[in-house]
Amino acid sequence: MKKITTLLMMFALMLVLAACGAKEEKAPDTSADGNKDEPKEVEVEEENTTVEITHELDKEPIVLEKNPGKVVVFDFGILDTLDELGVEVAGVPQKNVPSYLSKYEDAKYENVGGLKEPDFEAIHAMQPDVIFISGRQADMYEELSEIAPTIYVGVDTSNYMESFKANMEMVAELFNKEDEMKAELADIETKIAAVKEKTDSSDEKALIILGNEGKVSAYGPSSRFGIIHDVFGFKAADEKIEVSTHGQNISFEYILETNPDVLFVVDRDAAIGGDASAKDSLENDIVKKTNAYQNDKIHYLDPNYWYLSGGGLLSIKEMIKEIEAAL
Repeated sequence: MKKITTLLMMFALMLVLAACGAKEEKAPDTSADGNKDEPKEVEVEEENTTVEITHELDKEPIVLEKNPGKVVVFDFGILDTLDELGVEVAGVPQKNVPSYLSKYEDAKYENVGGLKEPDFEAIHAMQPDVIFISGRQADMYEELSEIAPTIYVGVDTSNYMESFKANMEMVAELFNKEDEMKAELADIETKIAAVKEKTDSSDEKALIILGNEGKVSAYGPSSRFGIIHDVFGFKAADEKIEVSTHGQNISFEYILETNPDVLFVVDRDAAIGGDASAKDSLENDIVKKTNAYQNDKIHYLDPNYWYLSGGGLLSIKEMIKEIEAAL
């Protein structure tokens, strides 16, 4: 009897196991070769360590390694940009450095000569990785390029903001500062829009002049200081001023005849440490008859930003502040 009972229990167990086996489903094969556990290859995009730069003095693009070590800067606008971004600079022309960049007069920075007379021997001895130049060094581009990759960063005054932004974005990409620059440019655009909103609603006409050893020259739209008209929106007291690096020579009688409501003055003598004063020569009996003088709207702009640098991240912010004050 016990044997029969044991046999029946074994038979029942076999039926249960068979039923369970019949219900099991084989997991689908999801791999191409039938091995679902084989890891898939993941493509990793390599980070680009070089930047291709083009500028108006060379038809061929320049390829540079990012974050160049030894940087020589002849353009003070780019110098103040690098300073704002915390990028180290190795060499600068130490004569007539803007006062707000006076730290670069220190002996820890190589003196690479004057703005118009670079010290080629000193630059060559440095073995720089990149050289930034602007208009005053344009004629020496080929000679500087033989020493190191040289980039022209002069701002196109007829297309100021686009040219300025292109320079800023190039610098940001070269030194891995894209995020910081994006935020800076957005802030600058917002401030300019606020200024332009005010000038658009005003009928006042402005004249821009440069004072130099008792003489004066005028600047209009698309000129060296034309950002006041073209970007900030001040209407021009004279639309026909000759566009020239040194401006259009004018007399004090011209200023009275033009009779601007607002007069912006850049004092070159103050910028280069001269003895003359634009204010002393300008505010004479003739100019005192103008609307600008009589309404206390003669504004002396800081030549450190307007004459010596300009086109830099810091200088353009300070230029905006001065225009805001004039409003």
